[in-house]
Amino acid sequence: MLEFKVEKTSSECKARTGTLKLNHGEVKTPIFMPVGTRASVRAMTCDELKEIGSQIILGNTYHLYLRPGEEIMREAGGLNKFMNWDKPILTDSGGFQVFSLSRQRKITEEGVHFRSHIDGSKHFISPEKSIDIQNFLGSDIMMAFDECVPYPASYDYTKDSMLRTLRWLERCIKHNKNDNQALFGIIQGGMYKDLRKYSAEKTTAFDLSGFSIGGLSVGEPKDMMVELLHYTTQFMPINKPRYLMGVGSPDYLFEAVEAGVDMADCVLPTRIARNGTAISYNGKLVLKNAKYRKDFRPIDENCSCYACKNHSRAYIRHLISVNEILAARLLTIHNLYFLLDLMKNIRSSIEEDRFLEYKKEFYDSYGY
Repeated sequence: MLEFKVEKTSSECKARTGTLKLNHGEVKTPIFMPVGTRASVRAMTCDELKEIGSQIILGNTYHLYLRPGEEIMREAGGLNKFMNWDKPILTDSGGFQVFSLSRQRKITEEGVHFRSHIDGSKHFISPEKSIDIQNFLGSDIMMAFDECVPYPASYDYTKDSMLRTLRWLERCIKHNKNDNQALFGIIQGGMYKDLRKYSAEKTTAFDLSGFSIGGLSVGEPKDMMVELLHYTTQFMPINKPRYLMGVGSPDYLFEAVEAGVDMADCVLPTRIARNGTAISYNGKLVLKNAKYRKDFRPIDENCSCYACKNHSRAYIRHLISVNEILAARLLTIHNLYFLLDLMKNIRSSIEEDRFLEYKKEFYDSYGY
């Protein structure tokens, strides 16, 4: 169901390359994973995702449970068949959305009672229910049900939540009915080092396929995130994949890789594309701004994506100004291609044992 091999480790830091072997194919790490929240990566077809180099994408348990729902997903034969994607899929537990999107929620030891953010209808998701949903979705990698504590949060609240997440992990493991799917545990503990250490040690004591780092990049200062990230990974097994949840800006991806992380995901590249913003090797470009009205250069002269090879900044700004959906499509293609290409370059820099040098070059170019 999952094999992972570390192939090269930097002599300067924890950065490493590897290969994940999953049911639907191999994934070269470190990797950025585009997010397909509702069985679709926004504005992208599956063929386009493959063309830009996507190796694995995400599906969202909470959203797919609400719509199209369990019955349709079962009849479709799982998420891969439903969306016609023949490469690996990772599904989250649904926990983050339950806590962040639900209009009302009540946390109990059994699970979470909540009202849908769509129509206010009542629902209940337990660790067992989360696993059931992910089993019929048929993802290559699924997440244990957890609570992502917001920032800031008190020590006592964070501790109680972390201990409950550990108990929920045990229930997920016992309930899982499909040994053909890889299950990852999630390390929590908020911004408290002792809780992170305890959570990491207890979570990694289970013989799981991999481990995720949750509860970071939730609004805390960057220096705090980086410190806690490096602190946490030292307690994680070397021979298992490490997944940092919810990061997608170039600087956070570099920091994650430097800390020894293999996998990361975020909605950022597709979200800012819909708001008229592009990521380039020279920083962010807010293309809706008037200064690009007569700028006939590509978004990024060093980029080989479809948008950069065929269209100018001026054209894309025009599309934004007249509210054409093609603007969002072109910017989404570019932003995802950019991050996937960046991760490819990061892998090469690790293989050449020049990761920190490449990081500095990129930061100087980007303007960090």
